[in-house]
Amino acid sequence: MTRQVMSSSYMNWAKTHSAAKFNLATSGLGNLKLSELRVSLDDLEITDGGYGYQPLIQSIATRYRVDPEVVVTAAGTSFANHLAMAALIEPGDEILFEHPAYEPMLAAALYLGANVKRFARRFEHGFRVVPEELGSLVSPKTRLIVITNMHNPSGVLIDDTELKQIGEIARGVGARVFVDEVYIETLFEDSPRTAFHLGNEFVVTSSLTKAFGLSGLRCGWIFAEPELAQRMRLLNDLFASTPVHSGERLSVVAMQQLSEIGARAKELLDRNRSLLNEFLDTREELEVIRPEFGTVMFPRVRSGSADELCQLLREKYETSVVPGRFFEMPAHFRVGIAGDSDVLEAGLERLGKALDEISRG
Repeated sequence: MTRQVMSSSYMNWAKTHSAAKFNLATSGLGNLKLSELRVSLDDLEITDGGYGYQPLIQSIATRYRVDPEVVVTAAGTSFANHLAMAALIEPGDEILFEHPAYEPMLAAALYLGANVKRFARRFEHGFRVVPEELGSLVSPKTRLIVITNMHNPSGVLIDDTELKQIGEIARGVGARVFVDEVYIETLFEDSPRTAFHLGNEFVVTSSLTKAFGLSGLRCGWIFAEPELAQRMRLLNDLFASTPVHSGERLSVVAMQQLSEIGARAKELLDRNRSLLNEFLDTREELEVIRPEFGTVMFPRVRSGSADELCQLLREKYETSVVPGRFFEMPAHFRVGIAGDSDVLEAGLERLGKALDEISRG
């Protein structure tokens, strides 16, 4: 079988073209400095074996109120997504994938040989999943329904009622529901929610990456029923073999301090969301769904493509946002609010100047 996809165009862009003096393209909190994490060398060891570090697995299980046997650790959400889908689907399997979608996740499904069908999360519907429309697209061949919650790129949260409806649709044809929940932690709940509690048809991925500035730890995980979780652990022997043990130990230390780290992150995001909303109130050229939580918004220019705006921003105003073409919606662009407030404020000022310049032109 010929692989349909051999790379991710978005990740290549993010690594080579997203950097700017005023970077509004990132969707996760800025990296926490090691000095801000209360840790000593006595907390660390270099080497350990086995299928995951048990103190880390127990910490994740306790936080999300799940049994440790359903937890599979992985190197960040991106790899967790790949590992989970590799265990869930065979080449040629029919899967339903949301549109717009996070491109690296879609690329991984295509790389694994899935027969991908799309269901729409429309701007006009507030980027919600409409269960009735989704139900009309499933078939006896459907093996998997793939969604992000909060939605990437719009930041929209799917409530439990709609998730249960999606689960019932999947159950009706013997499929599973795969949910990337990496942004759920930006709700900053004491006991974070997860769709995994809604039924065994749900498989969930997440990590510490987006909400806490802990991307470098690559602390990701999958929740799956025990038999499927064990299949993923064994499959990972082919992919990653043994985790980076010092990262596992640092992740345990970080988990113990999440309430403190999260409080600072929530304060920053609340402040930055207000800054972005105040800016959007002044821009008639843009229309946008404004989620209450999360780290991103996904404005749409009222006419034309956003590519001209994104290029002008970067080349003249030293500011970057994510072009909507990476989410298959070229009239949109994604703005991140997880960076420093002064950078966001300066970047929004430059975004306004770019919009003015295009309007005059």
